[in-house]
Amino acid sequence: MKLTTFGAARTVTGSMHLIEHNGHRLLLDCGTFQGKRDESYQVNLNFPFDPNSIEAVMLSHAHIDHSGNIPNLVKQGFTGPIYATNATIDLTDIMLRDSGHIQENDIVYVNKKRRKKGLRALEPIYTQKEAIQAMPQFRSLWYREKREVIPGVVAQIFDAGHILGSGAIVLDYQDEQGNPRRLWFSGDIGRFDMPILQDPVFPSGAQTLVMECTYGDKAHEHMDDAYDEFVDVVRRTVRRGGKIIVPAFAVGRTQNLTYFLSDAIENGDIPDIPVVVDSPLAINASDLYRKHTECFDDETWQFIAQHRMKGLDYHNVIFTRSVDESMALNDWKDPMIIISASGMAESGRILHHLKNNIEDGRNTILIVSWQAPDTLGRRLADQERKVRIFGEEYYRKAEVVTIGGLSAHAGQDILVDYALATKDSLEKIILIHGEEDAANALMGRLAEYPELPVPIYAEKGQQFEL
Repeated sequence: MKLTTFGAARTVTGSMHLIEHNGHRLLLDCGTFQGKRDESYQVNLNFPFDPNSIEAVMLSHAHIDHSGNIPNLVKQGFTGPIYATNATIDLTDIMLRDSGHIQENDIVYVNKKRRKKGLRALEPIYTQKEAIQAMPQFRSLWYREKREVIPGVVAQIFDAGHILGSGAIVLDYQDEQGNPRRLWFSGDIGRFDMPILQDPVFPSGAQTLVMECTYGDKAHEHMDDAYDEFVDVVRRTVRRGGKIIVPAFAVGRTQNLTYFLSDAIENGDIPDIPVVVDSPLAINASDLYRKHTECFDDETWQFIAQHRMKGLDYHNVIFTRSVDESMALNDWKDPMIIISASGMAESGRILHHLKNNIEDGRNTILIVSWQAPDTLGRRLADQERKVRIFGEEYYRKAEVVTIGGLSAHAGQDILVDYALATKDSLEKIILIHGEEDAANALMGRLAEYPELPVPIYAEKGQQFEL
């Protein structure tokens, strides 16, 4: 078996990894690369392999950096099945539709600028219609269900505890001598103290571990500490009479935040102020979280029973679907919390809320997610005083607070334990989905354990014999 890392290699976006076994080809994830606009367009438009040659795709979870280029793969000739959990399929459906819609809108803006320079117009990488057309190729796999996805390779998905339906992909096969082999592809690894979802399943019996290292350079603070910090931010902003503006990923982070906020208000830890989820995608995703109760952990069921609620219907959370409802939030003068996509503040309604609130010193911009380089979210997290929104420059007066402990990604301590869980069989550790500092820090920690193989920080296009 051969593995080639074509995406999320020395970066945290665009997860895409090619498996070749006895002349057959399987793709693990097919994500969108996020970065500078021109570079992103070219990377996402052009695959480093022939899409017609791929026989099947396995999807670890629905986040766009893992799923977002599937419609383009189909558009360019891929006709095979796409395997994922039920919850992942439902989430991917709404996310790809949203992605296609955004690309259609963005290309209008791009082409206006190109026309002024005398350049030819570009087409969106895919449209909303093309995203919908890709969905019939999805096939459902339950956790731990075995399926031969290409000849000689039997796959399973194990709960990764990252977002609804997320999973590690496990491939069992035989080498040329007929010996059993196992590759464990972590996807994005969750945490043990996150709300709503089951804990991640650790690897076992793997010879090859392909593991994310997004937070390989730090161990997250305990969730209770992050909760306390979160509560403190809300309290002091309310005392100033300000608003808390939260750029949050529509899937995963938004649902965790509403869970935390509802609990904090119920417990009297923060004032009973409006909590507004202003993202149609996040609202649709929240509906799916309520649908897929098979993914809930015991603590969530206890929370639901204690508060006598149906599913996760919080009484203090307001969902705004229309543009008019979103715009009306600008006229609200009293303290409130606005959670809006996108998580890296690169598109969507969050840009309007930032534009309208960033120059008011009473307000707080709360960063609760990892921010990719060259994004507005990263510039805010880096405490830059001047930022551009919709092409105009704004002087930031709002306080910016980053709380890393709310991340849905495993920290360094869990990543080390994850690798150690399969140490008795492990021959190769391949690190992906992480920036250089994070990867180097994790490699240093893993090197402290002589029972582990020396990890490899994969480069784009690097091929491994497994």
